Amino acid sequence: MRIFNLLFCFCLLLLSCQQEKESDTKAESPTLPNIVYILADDLGYGDVSANNPASKIQTTHIDALASAGMRFTDAHSPSSVCTPTRYGILTGRYCWRSRLPRGVLRGYGRALIDQDRTTVASLLKRKGYQTAVVGKWHLGLDWVLKEGVDDLAQQEGTHINDLGIVSEMNPDLIDFSRKPTDGPLQHGFDYSYILPASLDMDPYCYLENDSLVSIPSDYTPGNDLETGYTEAFWRAGRIAPDFEMDQVLPTFKNKAVSFIERQTEERPFFLYLPLAAPHTPWVPTTDYKDAAGAGTYGDFVKMVDDQVGAVMQALTDMGFAENTLVIFTSDNGPFWTPALIEEYDHRSAANLKGMKADAWDGGHRIPYIAKWPGQISAGTTSAATTTLTHFLATAAAIVDVELNEQEGPDSHNLLPVLLGKTDTVPNQAAIVHHSSRNFFAIRKGDWKLIEKRGSGGFSKPHTMAPEEGEPAGQLYNMKEDIGETNNLYKEQPEIVKELQELLNSIRENGR
Repeated sequence: MRIFNLLFCFCLLLLSCQQEKESDTKAESPTLPNIVYILADDLGYGDVSANNPASKIQTTHIDALASAGMRFTDAHSPSSVCTPTRYGILTGRYCWRSRLPRGVLRGYGRALIDQDRTTVASLLKRKGYQTAVVGKWHLGLDWVLKEGVDDLAQQEGTHINDLGIVSEMNPDLIDFSRKPTDGPLQHGFDYSYILPASLDMDPYCYLENDSLVSIPSDYTPGNDLETGYTEAFWRAGRIAPDFEMDQVLPTFKNKAVSFIERQTEERPFFLYLPLAAPHTPWVPTTDYKDAAGAGTYGDFVKMVDDQVGAVMQALTDMGFAENTLVIFTSDNGPFWTPALIEEYDHRSAANLKGMKADAWDGGHRIPYIAKWPGQISAGTTSAATTTLTHFLATAAAIVDVELNEQEGPDSHNLLPVLLGKTDTVPNQAAIVHHSSRNFFAIRKGDWKLIEKRGSGGFSKPHTMAPEEGEPAGQLYNMKEDIGETNNLYKEQPEIVKELQELLNSIRENGR
């Protein structure tokens, strides 16, 4: 009986130790936050009234997000056009390292992200997150070709670059009855509801979990084709019979809210919400007419603002708001010409020079706001120079994952800045900007170097061949000259040399 009592006491001791160990483990493993990443499309830094008090648009919900979190004044997209920035956000890699070193994909472009490339979604999925993308994909899909189509490169309408990426193809070659073989589900997303590319590029259709919701069997001749890529402009092409341009933004909002409502507290979630607005076509619903200044564009921005508010309300209604990191930003600067500035007295890029596609700051300095109750101090502003490729390393730090050398070579951890521990991004030597015409620029501290002359994008002059004795590139002190008016390239040769060598090193080596 004594031996039995001793064994019984020993078992109780083991059980007690095990329970204590489990208790300690739980105490050391804080609840992982939900992450919602909202990406506007072509929204300017100056459109957001929290950034620009002179804005003709009152972005009430975006401003409320800024009041509850941290607003950045010197955040940048890695590229000044769509596809490259989206690639950089998800992979932590500048797109000029990929098979698309310049330009964007169209709606029939093939998948750009390599199958084995780590993305934010695949990283978070490994840590138990439920992952979703709702919105504009614009990273290519591997559409299935019809029987008998063997050599795509020889087909009329196929555009292939020197590195083998198909950026566009003839839709008559595609079997739309079959599911694409490469889409968001192959890159870490559990759920997807997407538009293939920009809202002014065919095919005009949705795919849910990589399957077409409705086949684009109809044809649209396009709209507002003579407006200079403004107003309700979209290109001719295939369209699904039930597809309505002005319902894309509400559809994405509804799908995003529905995803949030399906979640539970037992598992964290990541929602990537790349909106297709205010990129053209500017198609606000009728109830937004005259909702803001700046014409139809302003009304459309106001509609974007309300969609952000609806998502934030869904997080509150479901009880997720206190444990959710929300990031709101834009993929590049606005398409807002000097003529539009004059017409509406609205500066979509605020006091920055240039617009979308440019190497000048109007092309890539963007609104960036982060809210995380209890972690990010409310109502704070950061002047830290940062770029959107940092999302991967930041997400990895949040979930305590160490990236290897191949993962996110252009990504640095922004978390110490978000938490108020530093006012600069640790270990960041510089950030690189890339324009639509393949101009490289580098920013280190107050100094910005652009390798060539001109905007490198949509603004005129696009390019400039320097005359004898003129500077070959551009150098600006962004602290003293945010409008990039005083080119110091010839006056500061040592800084030009330093930045050029650093840019060359980053291009060759990455992080």
